[in-house]
Formats: sequence, structure tokens, C-alpha cells
Amino acid sequence: MGNNNSRSTTSDVSNDTNDHPSNNSSDYLSVQQKGFPRSPSGAEIGEKSLTQFVPIEKLSQILKEKTREIYGINGINSDTFVIYVFPRYADLGHRLFKLFHDNSRAQTEHLGEIAFRQQCERFLGVIDDSKIIENYLKMYADADRSDMVTKDDLSQFLLTCFKVAMSHYTGASKICPFADRTIDSVLKAIFFSQDTLSIGFIARYMEQNCTRLILLVHKYVIHTLSTCYRGLEQSETSYGVELSTPVLEKGPAFDNNVPAENSLMPLSQAWLLAGTLPPIYSKPQAVTTGSPTGNNPPKCAMQTFKDKFSLIPSHWTLLYDSNQHGVGANRFLHHVLGYRGPTLILIHTQDDQAYCIASPSEWKETHLYTGGEDSCIIQLLPKFVIIEKKPNILCLNTSMRGYPKGLRAGSDPRKPVIAIDEHFEKVDCKGIPAILSSIEVWGCGDKVSREVQLDIKKWQIKEAERQRTVKLTAADWMENPDRYLLELGGRPNYNN
Repeated sequence: MGNNNSRSTTSDVSNDTNDHPSNNSSDYLSVQQKGFPRSPSGAEIGEKSLTQFVPIEKLSQILKEKTREIYGINGINSDTFVIYVFPRYADLGHRLFKLFHDNSRAQTEHLGEIAFRQQCERFLGVIDDSKIIENYLKMYADADRSDMVTKDDLSQFLLTCFKVAMSHYTGASKICPFADRTIDSVLKAIFFSQDTLSIGFIARYMEQNCTRLILLVHKYVIHTLSTCYRGLEQSETSYGVELSTPVLEKGPAFDNNVPAENSLMPLSQAWLLAGTLPPIYSKPQAVTTGSPTGNNPPKCAMQTFKDKFSLIPSHWTLLYDSNQHGVGANRFLHHVLGYRGPTLILIHTQDDQAYCIASPSEWKETHLYTGGEDSCIIQLLPKFVIIEKKPNILCLNTSMRGYPKGLRAGSDPRKPVIAIDEHFEKVDCKGIPAILSSIEVWGCGDKVSREVQLDIKKWQIKEAERQRTVKLTAADWMENPDRYLLELGGRPNYNN
């Protein structure tokens, strides 16, 4: 998509400028030390060479022609940019153009072609995650104070992130009635009792907790700016890249009449967890089956492109639901053990609290604390907070005597963050007892992990049936305890 060779654009620059200073004058050298002067349309008139980034060059030319045809303006305005580049997300498009306009310090409402190209190329050239997050927060900053973000502005930004992900969701429903509740839990964790916070404070929180939510939108914007000229050349509108959110294999029925406490994982909550948890939960290492020689078939170019610029979807399978499969340790073990993949345990209490225990590996019964580096404990409601993210913080014990029984999560064995009793009826959340409302376990591995677990269960059922119909020989029957029980019951004689 272009090369690093530079080319002269003196004729283009002259279209955006009234005067061009001489390179030999001392005044121009002093101006250069302070920064390049700008034209009224926002172009840096001192920069005489631009990178040959063909997609942005073609896009700027097309938008300039469209603006001239529709509005009679020699440049690019916000409405044209939104109509032809971001038709699905008008608010995002207007805010992005305003960011370009503010950074160029243009004196006109529109941007010149060169100024637009300069801002696009610089926006695409940012690779630091913290700088990317700050750019998007600047887009949604307060109009009166550009360095502050209000709670409503951040809510609008998170809702835009959710809409971008859902626009490319492969499920049947793209509407989540609990989206406001999910976004509100994030706002409570960030703002507390404040209504306005600085961009730096919010950027640090987003970078430490849910960076991938913003990077997903950034990938969409980058791909749209880099490829939408192809559709515009064919008189078509831009549709962006096919981004994916983790697909719930057995998702909830999104019905407004269903109470929140009785529903399964909402789609908005799955989106938030996928953007917060490590990639192992949303990007499982699929077990591929290659050819007999061991060589797997190569991926096609389109699949490689999607793997690079979009989140790989994972099929989150509902392994256990206490409302459907019953409450109890044996029910939990029957549906969860044997699943060789990452899992998410969602715990709901009757006082409207919700927690998530993320395990990157298979659950096993042991008195020891297990879990890899990606083990995590998250509070979902009423605030979205990552409580702990450490190895060896998970323990499941239902049989070992002398050790606490039940499900425990936390780095301190004496004061675990979450402790469920051995009967799976009560739960202690950060030392506060509560009544357990429901437990859900979602498998985040690939389909092979689920198929292996089902095969193991089928083998266990067949083995139990086989042992139930064991034939005894006459010699074995003479020493069998059942024979003595029959004799005590009044049947000393029996037939073979």
C-alpha cells in the first residue's frame, strides 16, 4: 500500500497557500524552528514532500471531487467525509473529522486536500496503544474543556464501540437490552461520584483494563480509511471490515420481559469480557487436523487478512447453568470437569451482585491452588472491576478432608475473594456472605474441546452400563455378598 519514496508536491501545496516563503531567508529559518506555518485550510506549507500513501491519496482526491460537486467547496468537509466513508457511524465520522480539523488548526470549516492527507497519514501512523486511546478520548472530550471527558461522553463512546462490534456480529440478534446496564457498570468503576475526569486518568484505566475494546474500533477505522476508496471508485459506499465478537454458541433469548437476574450472559457482557480478558479466552488455540503427512493446508489470503485485522471469533459454549441443570456440587462437577479449555464461571447473588472467575486451563479436583498467569477474578455488577489477576488463585475441592471444601478464588487462602460452600448454596464475596442465585459456566475453547468432553462423558456412561451387567461365574457367586443377603432374606435355594 505504497512505498517510502517521497515526491515533490509544490503544485499541490500552492493550491492551499497564498504565499510560500523563501528557503534562503532567515525569517523562514526562524519559523521552521517554531513549527511549520499553516495555510487557512490547515496544510503545513513548509512540508514540501509527502509519503506516497496511495489509498489516502486516492481517498482525498475522491472526497475533494464529491465535495466540489455537492457543496461547491474546494476542499473536504465533515458531511462528505461521513456520507462516503462512515455512513453507518455518523457520530464517529463527525468526531474523527473534527479531530483532524483541530489538529490541523485550519481557519476554514473544511480541510484542504493536503491537510486531510497529512492528518490521515499521521493518524494511521500512531502505533502506541496509549496514544491511540488518548486520540479517541479527545474525539469525545468535553466541548468546553478539551482535556476533560464527562460521564455522558464516555458512555456515548462505549456505546459506539459496542455498536461497531455488533454490526459485524454473526449471531441472530444484534440488540442487547442490558447494554446500558453493562456500560453503566464501567462508568461506575471509572467515575465513582465524579461527573468529569481528565483524559489521562481515563486513558490509564482503559489501557489497564479494556484496551481491546478501543483497539477493535481503531482497526475498523484504519481499515475503512485504507480501503474505502475502492468502493468509492465503483460508486459504492464504504462498509468497513468484518470484525467479530465472541460468538455465544447457545446464547440467551434477548427478551425485554426476561428479568436480568434470570437471564444468561447478556451479549453486551460477553463483549465487555472479551475485550478485557486475555486473548486466550477470545482467541483459543484451535486444534487443527492436517493431512496424513502432518502438513496443514495453507490459509487463503482472505482468511489471513481477517486473522490480522479482526478478532478471531470463539464459540463460547454454555457448559453448566444451575437454573437448568440443578444446584449442587455433583451437578457442577458433572458438567464442568473434563472440559480441556478456558472457562468462565459467572456467579450471581440475590442482592444483584455478579462476579466472574476466569480459568485458563481445565478444572480439576484438588486441595491445591491452581491456575496460570491468565487466571482472573472480575466483579461484573454493580461495578466492573478487575479484582485479581495472578497465577495459582483457583481451588476446587469437594472430597479432600482437612481442607476447605467448595470453590475458592483468591491469592490469600485464609481470606479468598470468592468462596462457595461445598453444597453450592452460599457464597462469600470479599468476606461478605450472600445467597447464591445462580451459577453459569461458559467454555471458551474451540469446538474440539467440547467434543472431547462429550466423548469422555459417553464413555463413562457406557462403562457404567457395562459394569452394571457383569456376569458372575458359579465360583464367584459362592463368595458373593449378595448370596448371603438372599439367604438371610429367606431364600436359601436358588437356580443358576
